Amino acid sequence: MVHKVEKVIGGKTLSLETGRMAKQAHGSTFLQYGETSVLVTVVESQDPKEGADFLPLFVDYRERSYAGGKIPGGFFKREGRPSDREILSARLIDRPIRPMFPEGYHFDIVVMVTVLSSDQENPADMLGLIGASTSLALSQIPVTELVAGVRVGYIDGQYVLNPTFEQSKRSELSLVVAGTRDAIVMVEGGAEELPAETVLGGLEFARVGINEILDLVEELARAAGVPKKQFVAEEIDHGLREKVTALVESPLDEILRTADKIERENRYHQLVLDTAAALAEQFPEQKNRISAVIDELEKKKMRRMVLTEGRRIDGRKLDEIRDITCEIQVLPRVHGSALFTRGQTQALALVTLGTSLDSQVIDGIEQQEYRKYFMLHYNFPSFSVGEAGIPRGPGRREIGHGALAERALLPIIPKAEGFPYTIRLVSDILESNGSSSMASVCGGSLALMDAGVPVSTGVAGIAMGLICEKEGVAILSDILGAEDHLGDMDFKVAGTRKGITAFQLDSKIGGIQLDVLRQAMEQACNGYRHILGIMERAIDTPRPEISQYAPRIHTMKVHPDKIREIIGPGGKIIRKICEETGAKIEIEDDGTVTIASNDEAACEMAIRRIQDIVQEPEVGRIYDSVVKTVTSFGAFVEFLPGREGLVHISELQKERVNDIEKVVKVGDKFKVKLVGIDKQNRVRLSKVAAMEEEEAGN
Repeated sequence: MVHKVEKVIGGKTLSLETGRMAKQAHGSTFLQYGETSVLVTVVESQDPKEGADFLPLFVDYRERSYAGGKIPGGFFKREGRPSDREILSARLIDRPIRPMFPEGYHFDIVVMVTVLSSDQENPADMLGLIGASTSLALSQIPVTELVAGVRVGYIDGQYVLNPTFEQSKRSELSLVVAGTRDAIVMVEGGAEELPAETVLGGLEFARVGINEILDLVEELARAAGVPKKQFVAEEIDHGLREKVTALVESPLDEILRTADKIERENRYHQLVLDTAAALAEQFPEQKNRISAVIDELEKKKMRRMVLTEGRRIDGRKLDEIRDITCEIQVLPRVHGSALFTRGQTQALALVTLGTSLDSQVIDGIEQQEYRKYFMLHYNFPSFSVGEAGIPRGPGRREIGHGALAERALLPIIPKAEGFPYTIRLVSDILESNGSSSMASVCGGSLALMDAGVPVSTGVAGIAMGLICEKEGVAILSDILGAEDHLGDMDFKVAGTRKGITAFQLDSKIGGIQLDVLRQAMEQACNGYRHILGIMERAIDTPRPEISQYAPRIHTMKVHPDKIREIIGPGGKIIRKICEETGAKIEIEDDGTVTIASNDEAACEMAIRRIQDIVQEPEVGRIYDSVVKTVTSFGAFVEFLPGREGLVHISELQKERVNDIEKVVKVGDKFKVKLVGIDKQNRVRLSKVAAMEEEEAGN
């Protein structure tokens, strides 16, 4: 039976339907908002994953080309690996639904989101999140709570729910919020240096839309959902728990006060091995359970230490930032470079400047093709955490972290009209112990200034943590990797002295109250401004000149009618200029000409050549010319690139010319004066007049 519910959300009808499509999936929902349509299915394995100590959840988000009325490019003409946008959308769905599963649930779960239709107006990713939550609600999978998500914009001082693509271009805030009825679970977004209060106001505004959507989800689940299966997490033997606790309690106290990450992890690993060996006879083949008990004890002890002593693993106060060092110009030939080190997290940021030909072409189903002139790529090699991993290209985490850092820096990047370069910023993480994405923001800001990119200001970022128990709440600034792993929240905030540029929140628990987020935001802003102050000691304004190894780029405007003359038949003229000068030349349809070369002299030569082509012939002016054709009545010479004129036989020399071939031949070069232009735009040139003017000048 088909069940359908709908409601007007943000001025448009949101409809949820089940029972018509994908009926063999354990839960399926067809959603439509405007004319954007998405199918979301969820399926779980029959048996739990053997040996798993995590939730094996996989979210796949795919945009079918037909949804936007397009045929895929490339040789195979079908969709291939997911694009960065699809991966980021999948992460946006995964993060809020992951905390909704019961502890110890180890069944394989696959959520598939397929965009079937795009109206080029309404984004599909939020429909994917709503559909994932709805499909889980319809299935037997025992999720603990339901979540929903909305987008929030901020246009002309007003919040806008689920803005269209066109509205988003005018918005100062791009905010994605996911939550339950009572709390915020996930936040993702960027802002144009907005105050914290404006961002927090967007979270409050989102709550109304989230609750309206949850009403709709619950209505469909009541009508078409199946009973939830009973799940009880496997209990660890009480005797084993007591034995392990007795052996590790005292050593764990010491380990949790070891500031150095490598030493702490080595001691912890050895403790697990020693405990398993000591209990091997009494509890054979129980290493995984022994490790799980030690993990639980470590988490309890760390949280108790923070809440009761106000002390963290490395001895810092709750709002204290680790030691920071900033170095710039660390590599000699790179256009811009910086090494940012915060505690045991280190990012090497590198800037490369290129021409518009180096820009990235983005072609998706939801928007028209456009060019991307600023890119940030984040790399996380295994050696940064002391592991022996084989490089296999960027994973989902690397793409997500790079996108967050890129979003944080984008508001300070100059517009292409004033700085006609493509900017590629790479963050190579050399060490990691907490928030390498925010280290990428800080290092990237320093490297951009070192490269001479005229950024408007510096940007810094910080990661915040949370310990939430009955005894109280503690907010941690600049969290360690262990505090992220054992805590309840990962909240990243980046900004300038003026305001916030990017933020990301992931909750490890059922959700976080707004008053806690407000406190965390205030503490985060104080923290990133402190980091910004340290960065400013290294460099506080961009270098006045770009690197000597970066290409020099000049732009000029010509009349669009002149473009054909610059290019020449079959591109002959523009190729010749490029070959002779060594410069790269790009021409836009509006007449914008970009000339680029590592050699300034090459740029100037190319500019002069183009100016000669586009300039209008001027009566009375003397030009350099080259003979192209000789006839019985005179010589045709090229006096401007692509422009020829006649020098009559009587204007070749003062004396009478009886045999023209004795006076001039093809390839001769001499100066001519433009003495007239007739009604048909034909020019009259004179070698004699040019010689007379030069003699008079001497």
